[in-house]
Amino acid sequence: MSCSADAVKDKLLWNVKKEVKQIMEEAVTRKFVHEDSSHIIALCGVVEACLLHMLKRRAAGFLRTDKVAALFTKVGKTCAIAGDVCKKVQELQQQVESRKNQPNGQEPLKRQGSTTSKTPVLTPQAIKHIWVRTALIEKVLDKIVQYIVDNCSKYYEKEALLADPVCGPILASLLVGPCALEYTKLKTADHYWTDPSADELVQRHRIHGAHGRQDSPSKRPALGIRKRHSSGSTSEDRFAASAREYVESLHQNSRTHLLYGKNNVLVQPKDDLEAIPGYLSLHQSADSLTLKWTPNQLMNGTLGDSELEKSVYWDYALIVPLSQIVCIHCHQQQSRWTLVLVSQDGTQRPPLHFPQGGHLLAFLSCLENGLLPRGQLEPPLWSQQGKGKVFPKLRKRNSNKSVDLEEMPAEDTSTDYVFRIIYPGHKHDNNTSEMIEMQGFGANLLSWQLEHCSQGSSCISCSMGSSPYDIPSCCTCIHDRTPLKMLCESMKRQIISRAFYGWLAHCRHLSTVRTHLSALVNHSIVPPDRPACAAAGLTKELWSKYQKDRKNYKELELLRRVYYGGVQHEIRKEVWPFLLGHYKFGMAKKEMDQVDADIALRYQKVMAEWKACEVIVKQREKESHSATLAKFSSGSSIDSHVQRLIHRDSTISNDVFISVDETEPVEQDPKGQEEPALTAPPAAAEFDSPDSGLPSSRNYSVASGVLSSIDDGQGGSFEDGPEEEGSAGQRAQPGLLQPQDSVPEEQPGSQLGSQDYLVDVASVCAASYTIELLDTVALNLHRIDKDVQRCDRNYWYFTAENLEKLRNVMCSYVWEHLEVGYVQGMCDLLAPLMVILDNDQLAYSCFSHLMKRMSQNFPNGGAMDTHFANMRSLIQILDSELFELMHQNGDYTHFYFCYRWFLLDFKRELLYEDVFTVWEVIWAAKHISSEHFVLFIALALVEVYREIIRDNNMDFTDIIKFFNEMAEHHDAAEILRIARDLVYKVQTLIENK
Repeated sequence: MSCSADAVKDKLLWNVKKEVKQIMEEAVTRKFVHEDSSHIIALCGVVEACLLHMLKRRAAGFLRTDKVAALFTKVGKTCAIAGDVCKKVQELQQQVESRKNQPNGQEPLKRQGSTTSKTPVLTPQAIKHIWVRTALIEKVLDKIVQYIVDNCSKYYEKEALLADPVCGPILASLLVGPCALEYTKLKTADHYWTDPSADELVQRHRIHGAHGRQDSPSKRPALGIRKRHSSGSTSEDRFAASAREYVESLHQNSRTHLLYGKNNVLVQPKDDLEAIPGYLSLHQSADSLTLKWTPNQLMNGTLGDSELEKSVYWDYALIVPLSQIVCIHCHQQQSRWTLVLVSQDGTQRPPLHFPQGGHLLAFLSCLENGLLPRGQLEPPLWSQQGKGKVFPKLRKRNSNKSVDLEEMPAEDTSTDYVFRIIYPGHKHDNNTSEMIEMQGFGANLLSWQLEHCSQGSSCISCSMGSSPYDIPSCCTCIHDRTPLKMLCESMKRQIISRAFYGWLAHCRHLSTVRTHLSALVNHSIVPPDRPACAAAGLTKELWSKYQKDRKNYKELELLRRVYYGGVQHEIRKEVWPFLLGHYKFGMAKKEMDQVDADIALRYQKVMAEWKACEVIVKQREKESHSATLAKFSSGSSIDSHVQRLIHRDSTISNDVFISVDETEPVEQDPKGQEEPALTAPPAAAEFDSPDSGLPSSRNYSVASGVLSSIDDGQGGSFEDGPEEEGSAGQRAQPGLLQPQDSVPEEQPGSQLGSQDYLVDVASVCAASYTIELLDTVALNLHRIDKDVQRCDRNYWYFTAENLEKLRNVMCSYVWEHLEVGYVQGMCDLLAPLMVILDNDQLAYSCFSHLMKRMSQNFPNGGAMDTHFANMRSLIQILDSELFELMHQNGDYTHFYFCYRWFLLDFKRELLYEDVFTVWEVIWAAKHISSEHFVLFIALALVEVYREIIRDNNMDFTDIIKFFNEMAEHHDAAEILRIARDLVYKVQTLIENK
C-alpha cells in the first residue's frame, strides 16, 4: 500500500516538474509568457491535482463541487495572501457572468485601439483553473502552497502529498520559478504562438482534419498558427492564430489598408449547401493585395470563444492572394452580378454573388486602384463623365452586324466580362500570348481583348476618351468576343500537354527509384493474404503445431506471419531466439540443447574473466584514492600518474566513447611470462569474431594472468572455477565468480582467508594487465554502472536482482568488445530482451546477435550516415511536397532528428508493449520485405504527422521538440501499417506494375 502511495506522489511531482520545465523554457525563449499560453493551463492542471490529493472532506466542503475553490476559501480566512486571491477570483467570475448575460444583438467586434470594453476574455480552460491561474499570475501561488504545507494537518490526511515532509516543500519550491516570471496580456504579432505541446497540435489537427478547405481543395485546413518571422509563399493563405484576432484584422489597421468592404456577399461553399452570406473585403499591404470572405456566422459574435475557434465555418472562409489570380470573370444573371476568380493553374475559386446595384463595379474600381502602380486590369474600366467608372463598351456579333448592348432592351441583356490582371513590369508581358500559355490558359482564353496598335504600344487610347463612344480613328483594335470553341480547344491542348509531361516525369521518377532505392527493399513481394491471411500474426496454436511438426512448416511462412501480425505475447520467449539467430528454424530439440550448453559455458567463462579484472580495478581505485588523500594531507604535489587518473575520472562521460590515452609502460612479471596461457574451450561457431578477445597491445590473456596467481595444487581449468576460496580450499561453482562486494558462502572462520585471497589475486594479476587495459575496464564499468541504475527504473521488471543480471550481461558483452566499449544506449537495447527472455545467458546470446546489426549505428560504425542519406532519397521519391517544406524551413533534410530512432530501434519512442511488436517485425522484415525496414518506420512516423508538420511550418527545433513530446504516445499499429505500405509502394515502383 505504501509503495503505491509513494508512486502516486512521485508521479504527481514528476508532472509538476515537467510543466515547470516547459514554462521556464518558454520564458527563456520569449522573455515573457502570455497569459493565454497553453503551458499555464497545463501547469495549473497538475498543481490542482497535487492540491486535491487526499484532501480532507471537511476542507473540500460537504456541498461544494469545486474543491479547489473550497480549499482557497478556507485558507483565505487565515492567510491574507490567499484572501486577496479569493477577492480577485470573485471579481473575475462576476465579470465573466455579466459578459455572458450581455445581449448579442449588437456588433461586439471593436476596431484595434478601442478601449470601450475592459471585460477580460477567459477561455473555458482558464475558467476551469481560475483559482490556481489567478494565484500564479499574481505571483503568490508558491506562498499559498507553502502556507498550506506548513498547516497541512488542517486540510489533508497524513498520507497526502502536501502532508509529506519531503514532497510538500519540494512542490512549494518548484513553484517559486513560475511565480517569478512576467505574464503579459500584450497582443504581439505572434502572441498566440506559445510553442503548443505535441498533444495540443495533434488535437487541433483532429478537430480540423475532417473538413476540407474551399480555397485549397487538395490540402487540409491550416491549424491557424503563424510563427514569428515565418517565411514562404503560403503565409498569406493561413488564418491568423486567434479567431477573434482574425475577424478584427478585417477592419482597417496599421498593417493593412481596407480598400473595399461589403456585407451579404453570397458564396456557395459546397454543392449540397445553400449559398452563405458573408463579408467581402479587399486589403492592401506593403507588398500584396488580398481578398477575404468571412461567413456572417463568424462576424456576428453569436459564438463563444471556444466555439469560434472550432466552428466549421472557418473551413468555408476564403483568403485569396491576388498575386495568384490571372483572370476575373464577371457574369450578369437577372440583374445580379457573379464574380469568378481564376488562378494561375486554371482552378476556379467559388463564385462570389453580389447584391443588386453597382457593388461589383465598385469592387472592380477599388481593385484597379489597389493594383496600381505595378499592375492593372486589362481591359481597364472606362471613365465616363457624370458616371465615374463604367464597364468597357462591348459589341456583340449578331447576324453579321454589330449591335450595341446598351441599345438592346434591358430584359434581353446578359453580359459577361473577362478581365485579366497584368503586371507590365514583368519580362514576359512583352508577348501576351506567351504569358497566357505559361499560365495554362492558351492564347485565346479571353472572351474579348484589345489588340496592339500599329505603333506597337498597348491600345489604351480607346478607353481614355471622355466617352466610351469616342474611339480614335487611328485605332485598329478588335472588340469581338473569342468563340467558346477556341477556348475549349486551348484547354484541351493544355490537358494533353500536362498529361504528356506527367507521364514523362513518371518515367524519370521510376528511373530514379530503380537507381537509388532498389537496394533498400526485397524485389520479391510477399503478400499478406497468400497462402492465408497473416493479420493475426504468429499465434500460440500455430507455434505449437510447428514444434510438433517442424518439417512441414516453412521458415518463410512463420516470418510472414510475424511481419504482418507480430507474435503473441505468451510465446515471445520461445520465438525471439529464432528471430535473432540464437536458434535456426528446423533445429531439433537436441541441437537446441547443445547450443544452450555452449552458450552457458561461454557466458560463464567470459563473466569469470571480467569479474577477475574487476577485482583488480576496484583495488587499484582504492589504492589511488588513498594515495591521493595522503598526498593532499602531506601537502606534496600529486605525481603525474595519480593526477592523470583523477583527471580521467572527472571527465568520464557516458554519452560518447572516449579513446584511451597513451599510458606509461609497466614492467610485466617475468614469472607470468614463463607460464603458458590456458586456452578456453571452443565456443559456438557463430560467436567467433575478431574483436571477441583482448586487444593485441595486451601482453597476457586474462586467463593466464589469473591462473598464474593460483597455487599449482589448485584447479588448473577455468571451467572448474577461476576463483577459489583460500582457507577452506573449496571451489566456486563451475565458471562462476562472485561479485567483489559479496562474500561467497564459506565455512566458519574462512572469511579472513577469502579476503587474503583477493589480496593475492590483486598483487599477482596487477602485473598481468597493462595500465591501458585496467583504465579501459574501469572507464566502461563506471559507464555501465551509471546507466544500469537508471535503465527503465519505472518498469516493473527491473528490480535490484534483475538489474544485477542486466549488468552482468552488459559487462560480459563489453568485455568481449573492449575496442568499442560501452556506449550510451546499449542498455536500452538489452533491457527488452531481458524482460522477454528472463534468462541472462539466453539474453547474452540474443544481444550479441542483435548488436551485429545495431553496433554499426553507434559512433564507431558508419551506418547512421547511410540511414540519413537513404531517408533523404526515400522522402524525395515518396513525399516530395514534405521534402520541399523541410528544405525551405531551415533545411533539416539531414534528418538528424531521427538519430535516436535509428540508434535504439525506436525503443524510446514507443511504449514497452509496442517496442516488442515493432522489434519482432523489424527482425522478420529482413527476410520478407526489406533489410532496412527501420527506414520505412521512420518515414511512417513522419508521414503520420505530415499535416501537422506542414501546417505549422515546423523547423528543425520544432520537429525535435514535437517528437520528443510525442514519445510513448504513438499508435504503433498504425505506424507499422504505413511502413509496410511504403515498402510495398517502393517495391511496386521498382517492378513498374
